[in-house]
Amino acid sequence: MTRAKLYHSGVVALLLLILAAPIAATLVYSLSTQWGATFLPEGLTLKWYAQLWQDTRFLAALGRSLLVCTLALVVAVVCTFPVIFVVNYYYPKLKGLMNLLVILPFAVPPVVSSVGLLQLYADEPLALTGTPWILIGCYFIIALPFIYRAIENNMQAINLRDLIDTARLLGASMPQAVMQVIVPNLRHGILSALFLSFSFLIGEFLFANMLVGGQFETLQVYLFNIRNRSGHYSSALVVSYFLLILIATLLANLSNKAAHKER
Repeated sequence: MTRAKLYHSGVVALLLLILAAPIAATLVYSLSTQWGATFLPEGLTLKWYAQLWQDTRFLAALGRSLLVCTLALVVAVVCTFPVIFVVNYYYPKLKGLMNLLVILPFAVPPVVSSVGLLQLYADEPLALTGTPWILIGCYFIIALPFIYRAIENNMQAINLRDLIDTARLLGASMPQAVMQVIVPNLRHGILSALFLSFSFLIGEFLFANMLVGGQFETLQVYLFNIRNRSGHYSSALVVSYFLLILIATLLANLSNKAAHKER
């Protein structure tokens, strides 16, 4: 190994060590019985994880987060896919406008959006504040750019017009061509977008705290509400949350690799 490669490998290893150190310390703390003035914990135990996964409040918060994220992502895919297909097949000149519109959610700070939503949906006729419906709508907007870009990139890679025209020549209707030809070719890209968006949404706190708070306690709101509880218990929750995100990210990477292999 040359000096340059050795140097670069050392820098990468150092960066990985710096990034992994807080996670490793949190993991060890969540497994320790006592860890105060000593360099190493006095003992190891799984009781904090046992308490966490037996806590009905935690399980309810986790279930709410999974439900809201799943519904938001399903709505995002169902609403976004037809728009992407129509633009790519019938109106390709509108791609520039769509690329601009889809990034607009990033132009408004979340705090400003939350305040505006509170004013709009706090009273009748649409009193959605404090309900999961307003959170689903917010998560839909957050996930929209990621879903749109992932499906758009995959659709450009499959020669959409040629596939549709060939299927139509063979006697398939437009809905049949889309559902039986296009969707199967995009499944890995869609799954990758879903898992990546899920790993981002499951950690969202600002909208959940400001718009629903304790009325619909999600995982992040629950973590905030127990901040004064045992540090070992909170560390066990953080590690469990990190593992959940890690699993979602790994599944997204696997889906992305499978999509590249098929191409």
